[in-house]
Amino acid sequence: MIDPAVADKSSFVAIEPTASRWQTLATQVLDGYQLSRSDALEVLSCPDEYLLDLMQAAFRVRQRYFGKSVQLYFLMNAKSGLCPEDCSYCSQSKVSEAEIPRYNLLNREEILAGAQAASDRSAKTYCIVISARGPNEREMSAVEKLVPEIKEKFNLDVCACLGLLSPEQAERLKACGVDRVNHNLNTGREFYGEICTTHTYQDRVDTLKAVRQAGMELCSGGIVGMGESPRDIVDMAMELHDLGVESIPVNFLNPIDGTPLAGQEKLTPSDCLRVLAMFRLVNPDRELRIGGGRELRLRSLQPLGLFAANSIFVGDYLTTKGQLPEADFEMISDLGFEITHSSGPGCC
Repeated sequence: MIDPAVADKSSFVAIEPTASRWQTLATQVLDGYQLSRSDALEVLSCPDEYLLDLMQAAFRVRQRYFGKSVQLYFLMNAKSGLCPEDCSYCSQSKVSEAEIPRYNLLNREEILAGAQAASDRSAKTYCIVISARGPNEREMSAVEKLVPEIKEKFNLDVCACLGLLSPEQAERLKACGVDRVNHNLNTGREFYGEICTTHTYQDRVDTLKAVRQAGMELCSGGIVGMGESPRDIVDMAMELHDLGVESIPVNFLNPIDGTPLAGQEKLTPSDCLRVLAMFRLVNPDRELRIGGGRELRLRSLQPLGLFAANSIFVGDYLTTKGQLPEADFEMISDLGFEITHSSGPGCC
């Protein structure tokens, strides 16, 4: 269980965490209440014996805005490795010695083949990701040419994850038809310097603001399990709320050999469920996606994650494997949920 003792105690008020407490909190959220930091820290410290009650409370909120729908996303690692940044969690960073494929931007046919795979797997959104500090002119031009073709041929939404963006680059992405830009905060502001030194947390916030100014939706979340405190996790969830992010991917650290965080093994499946419940209660009407690491960290409790989240990636991640799409389809069906291509009432 995540221990609130390592959080800032001045922001934490101990309340007896009974089953009825979570139902009361869910009712308050559904009535328009915004969780405080102490509320969110309390969720992260939910005792195991009340975990199912917490998940049921989170599901009440999820059901209000998204029913039993699940949206699927498909990732294409369109440029792998070769990144000049030193993000300690990432197998593609300059400080990583992980054995991964390294290649420059894929060609048109390969990226279109990824879009075909996304369509075949019932994904709503095709995510084009490059490993870079930010896109160069060749990469920007390629995206500008490909996005209209992808949208016309496959009727997919397109999310671009290209690194740090200038306002002018964001405007160009909007003009070519990109629906949404992903740029994760990754963690809380205070902890950010522990995982990256080649750019700042504020650089990431500035990119999100440029994307918003250009008129696109925001996709931004983070990675849990990097050594951060509960307060850092809560700070990230709160910042995402304040930025009005439409789509929040919550990743759980996969400590890849060859990265500085290799060997980091602290998360339990129950921890992951508490995190997902907290993100749902802090951001009740936002699309919440279980991202990378779900197979490793949630393990047999993966289905319970969808009682808080309403979206998953289908297929592989950037340099790590996901479970077979058929297993995802079966999990969704067994829950009595259904795949949808439409946004919930809380989304833009």
